[in-house]
Amino acid sequence: MTGIMLLIGVVLAIAIVSGAMRVESKTIRAVAVVFALVVFFIFTALSSIRYVGEDQVGVIVKNFGRDLPQGQILATDGEKGPQASVLGPGWHFWLWPGIYNLEVSPLIQIEAGQVGLLTTTDGLPMASGNVYAPEWGEDDFGDMQNAEYFLTTGGGYKGPQTSVLTPGKYRINPKLFRVKMVDVTNVPRASVAVIKSNVGSVPPGGIETGRLVDDDQRGIRRRPLAEGEYYLNTDAYEVTLIATSEILIEFTGSVGDVITRSIKVRTSDAFEFPVDVRIKYVIEPKNAPMVVASLRDDKEGMLKVLQGSLRSIFRNNAQNVKALDYVQQRIQQEQTSKEMLSAEMSKYGITINAVLIADLGDDSERWQALLKTQTDREIALQEQATFQEQERAAEQKKALLRTEQEAIEEKRLATAMYEVLIAQQDKEKVVIAASAEAESIRIKAEAQAEAYRVIAEQIGKGNAALVELLKIVGEAGINITPRVMVIGQNGGGSGQSAETTALIGTMLDSMLSKQETGKN
Repeated sequence: MTGIMLLIGVVLAIAIVSGAMRVESKTIRAVAVVFALVVFFIFTALSSIRYVGEDQVGVIVKNFGRDLPQGQILATDGEKGPQASVLGPGWHFWLWPGIYNLEVSPLIQIEAGQVGLLTTTDGLPMASGNVYAPEWGEDDFGDMQNAEYFLTTGGGYKGPQTSVLTPGKYRINPKLFRVKMVDVTNVPRASVAVIKSNVGSVPPGGIETGRLVDDDQRGIRRRPLAEGEYYLNTDAYEVTLIATSEILIEFTGSVGDVITRSIKVRTSDAFEFPVDVRIKYVIEPKNAPMVVASLRDDKEGMLKVLQGSLRSIFRNNAQNVKALDYVQQRIQQEQTSKEMLSAEMSKYGITINAVLIADLGDDSERWQALLKTQTDREIALQEQATFQEQERAAEQKKALLRTEQEAIEEKRLATAMYEVLIAQQDKEKVVIAASAEAESIRIKAEAQAEAYRVIAEQIGKGNAALVELLKIVGEAGINITPRVMVIGQNGGGSGQSAETTALIGTMLDSMLSKQETGKN
């Protein structure tokens, strides 16, 4: 476009001058020449105007000037060749055709889920032993994108860069920066990412196999990355994903590219048979770098070591026991093998949670005969256990009966003891009652005697006796009409003694009559 504008200006200027030469007036010819020059300069100026779009970046290539220093690709001080500075969007003036060329390129765009890996075509040479340029800090990363700053003040290095472009658009000089798109590093759930760094300082003593390093050193970093997405330079940092959930491996088939066949063992009595084994293991996140450093990964490298250790342990354990004992000691074999395998695999950062024997033996006649022996032994043991249980039940029943009888006897003894205590209490009660009654009678008798004595002193003993008799007559309801004739010593019936005697006789007769009436 700029060349066309210049050509149009030249053609118009020539046409104006050519037409003016046919005119006889010198003044007109002079004016025509001046006008032709004005047209030429106008079109030349128009040809120096360039436009860069909003989604574009412009790179100026200078055709005249000093040559670039040896090995330098971009000009930073007006030299001839591609310029480090780029043009932003808009109109740009005085880029004269023939002197400057403008190359317009689209902006660099990094899509979501991707990372831009940078390689620079110009800059300082890498230090010996370095493959990637040091990473730019977050505060300086914007200046790095400025090609002129990168090549001058920034002191950028030529070659692969550790720093990356995250999703977004970048107006960078395509003559300096080459961009390769890769996916972001995604660490899934129940996993960690172990990083092997190819940048940083060399650790003291050099890089050794199985050694872990700090984040600013080269080698396998001792701190893994947890679940998430990371914008890593996958050329500068090698990423190995390690599963951290519990995993079950069955040594009866295959896992990936590794064949995990059943383990064959030979017992001390020359029995050889396969053992199907299941292993439960887990790799703790903190131990994942150790696994990578010693086994490369948790797949083929780890499985080969695990399988080799497991076979050796099972074979060595089987050599010390007979086949039938091996079958019977299944749980002990599992526990012993787990302890030995745990000690072996802990060197590599792997935790063994369980060693399980899934199946034993094959279909051979010898093995079947062994199983029959085992079955017979088990039946015998079960029968023996049954007999022992029955014997224990009988003993328990006997003890129960003895206990029940003892309880009955204790009950009877307690009853007898209580009856004795009750009898003793009744006896004491009767004695106390009799004593109380005797005492009562004695007291009453003493009281009556005292009363009789007092009365006798007052009215005489005969009269006192008569009074007492009258009381009895009144209380007993005795008929006092004399039915008994009492004759005195002198043959007479008069006198006090005779009366008393007659009265007593009448009372006795009445009492006897009542008794006889009661009997009838």
